[in-house]
Amino acid sequence: MAIHNELGKTGEAHAAGWLTTKGYTILHRNWRYSHYEIDIIAQKGKKTHFIEVKCRSTEAYGYPEEAVTKKKFKHLQRAADEYLHQHPGIKWIQYDVLSIIINKKETTYFLLEDVFL
Repeated sequence: MAIHNELGKTGEAHAAGWLTTKGYTILHRNWRYSHYEIDIIAQKGKKTHFIEVKCRSTEAYGYPEEAVTKKKFKHLQRAADEYLHQHPGIKWIQYDVLSIIINKKETTYFLLEDVFL
């Protein structure tokens, strides 16, 4: 497996753990519809959160959240639309981006809430 793929999987595992400590209940990880994927679907309070996780080992090439393009966000929305179709009754949703930098010194998290591109 390529190093960037390993970092992505590690980042998603860190994300799930961090979100749990912040009061989120993880419903699904890597939920797929067609060729679209939602990294994490979580519940907090009355809201269902569709969370895109971006992880890097350094910010030398920019912050992880900068990698979420309009195209990527549209894919997230399409997958979320299908999830909502399969799970009727969900009333409140929110799109979030969780940016993680994992390096030898520390792991930092930055949650962008209620994102819309």
